[in-house]
Amino acid sequence: MQITCPYCAKHYEIDESKLPKSKNQISMPCKACKGVITIQLGDDLARFVEMAAEFTSGETLKEQITKTVKDLPPMPQVAQKARDILTDPNSSISDLAKVIETDQGIVTRVLKLANSSYYGISGKVSSVQHASVVLGTATLMELVTLACSQGFLSESLTGYELETGDFWQHSLAVAAASQAIAKKCAPGLEQDAFSAGLVHDVGKLILDPYVLERKKIFDEFIKTGKRSFLDAEKTILGFDHADLAADVCSQWQLPAETANAIRFHHDPVDSKGNLLANILHAADVIGLMSGIGTGVDGLLYQMDDNALAITKLDDESLGDVMAHAVEYVAQTSEQL
Repeated sequence: MQITCPYCAKHYEIDESKLPKSKNQISMPCKACKGVITIQLGDDLARFVEMAAEFTSGETLKEQITKTVKDLPPMPQVAQKARDILTDPNSSISDLAKVIETDQGIVTRVLKLANSSYYGISGKVSSVQHASVVLGTATLMELVTLACSQGFLSESLTGYELETGDFWQHSLAVAAASQAIAKKCAPGLEQDAFSAGLVHDVGKLILDPYVLERKKIFDEFIKTGKRSFLDAEKTILGFDHADLAADVCSQWQLPAETANAIRFHHDPVDSKGNLLANILHAADVIGLMSGIGTGVDGLLYQMDDNALAITKLDDESLGDVMAHAVEYVAQTSEQL
């Protein structure tokens, strides 16, 4: 089998007959760069590593992708400036309104959302400043985040088998569920939870062409029925979409805690107690359980029991959060 160092891309030919049969993975040092190469063996994973050897993977691929991340649509400056104003104790509602009003497209979306029946003031909001007074700055920031994110989250992702609108709807579901969970277990995190939920899977947007390029390998991996699409990413690419999403969020200057929560939202136990990571994890699984915007990557994900305990969710509250998310997606999708 052929193994590629994820750090320097040096190739090695390994005699499979000499590999231990009792271990799921082994590690070996790269002779060229001294980096540690991890070889997955369990459940025939080595076969998929070998199949993917013709493609760049690991840190080399990640570095290659990171160089092109700048080509993605950045989180619009309006959202960043609005966030900065909200954290400035010397700013005013008027300052916030002025920043938002520099982008007429965002203003149009914000006012359309503000006047929707979901927020209970249909037809009564005539300006951004009026919206901030009636809804409050926190809700206004929620609407600005939605308006800024819709464009780049509405794309179809062929590699992940997500049609146009699916990715956007799943993002909405997780944002709404995250906010609802935070309201229950950590009220101070409600807005951060909403924002993180909305962009938690942006790494898929970056990885989609690379997944599509390796689609035959991904499809065969998933057909085994033993592991999730996340496992496929880690095995075939050498990392997963959550890692990339966290890197993008750092570039967008989102708080470090938010980026870390996104990085560990599939494995919250590795987040060292990051409450937002546990909230995102629960919300993501709830979104997948609801069936909203679920592609091929929605297979075999399970709720972490610790996350349930940390977020104080039980069967009844899980149902309530899911119902809220479904309603939110329906209402917001109708307006946008």
